[in-house]
Amino acid sequence: MRRRAPTLEDVAREAGVSRATVSRVVNGIRNVDPEIQDLVRGAIERTGYAPNRAARSLVTRRAETVALVVSGAGDTTDAGQNAFAAGVFADPFFGRVVGGVVGFLRPRSLHPVLMFAESAEARHEVLTYLRQGRADGALVVSTHADDPLPALLADARLPAVLFARPTRPVPLSYVDLAHRDGARLAAEHLLGRGCRRLATICGPLDVPASQERLAGFRDALARRGHPYVPVAEGGFTLDSGIAAMSDLLERQPDTDGVFAANDLMAQGACQVLRERGRRVPEDVAVVGFDDSSVAVTCRPQLTTVRQPVEEMAAEMARLLDEHIHGARTEPTSVVFEPELVVRQSA
Repeated sequence: MRRRAPTLEDVAREAGVSRATVSRVVNGIRNVDPEIQDLVRGAIERTGYAPNRAARSLVTRRAETVALVVSGAGDTTDAGQNAFAAGVFADPFFGRVVGGVVGFLRPRSLHPVLMFAESAEARHEVLTYLRQGRADGALVVSTHADDPLPALLADARLPAVLFARPTRPVPLSYVDLAHRDGARLAAEHLLGRGCRRLATICGPLDVPASQERLAGFRDALARRGHPYVPVAEGGFTLDSGIAAMSDLLERQPDTDGVFAANDLMAQGACQVLRERGRRVPEDVAVVGFDDSSVAVTCRPQLTTVRQPVEEMAAEMARLLDEHIHGARTEPTSVVFEPELVVRQSA
């Protein structure tokens, strides 16, 4: 005969508390003494009780899922959409975001649902998904400055938190980095090494973070008597870093210091310099940005500006959790500080 599944009553008897107390713990209601919560969780483990998620959702009115939305304003063809998704999975930045989000959600029995919103149709699907209550809120990573999704979420009054300050002000919470300060750290480090013929590979200039990093680098150098800095625009990819570094060497062959606005482009720069017979850092010092896994697999290992992506993503999830549960009713912003990580490339 099939064994009867454990019930709330079984857990209550095992823990020595009321069924109502067990129900409050299972449903995440927060007015339960921590010691009693531990007692109930221990009883759940011993009895093997598994909550019925459908029944729990009826009580809590929560889906217990969060939409993790990667949003943009890209090509709407099938090929374009496939390329968009492939680019997301190829970029170590997004893996770090997912790691930070999951690290926060998992202990709370919450589950992320990955969604792409690179077209008007896809954005409509995200809005419908949220309006139907299939997810309790959205964590949004925008890849394009003209992304309309943040404003659509704000207009619909749906719980959402953004990774990075939106280009157009909207009443949504966000987390971000002090990008200008990070670029300043890179500039000061290169100058401190004695570099005098500096250049930079910036990110896409329609992305606010790219604009901030470029402005911070230029400003720091201007304050130290360097009024002009050659700039080559990249796309945050390895190949774009290769193309940008080649362009910079054509325009300024005696470049002795390069700041790349992310680690993938810095890796591409190192590859070109190596192929051109330039030693890194002896002939040309290179500083990246992000402190991603690329920084330690690059040869030489990259000196880079650390963006604490995992911590930022976890904070984004925490803010959304507060909005969902009503602990926070007004939008807020949390800006993290960058840190220079010195390795072999500069």
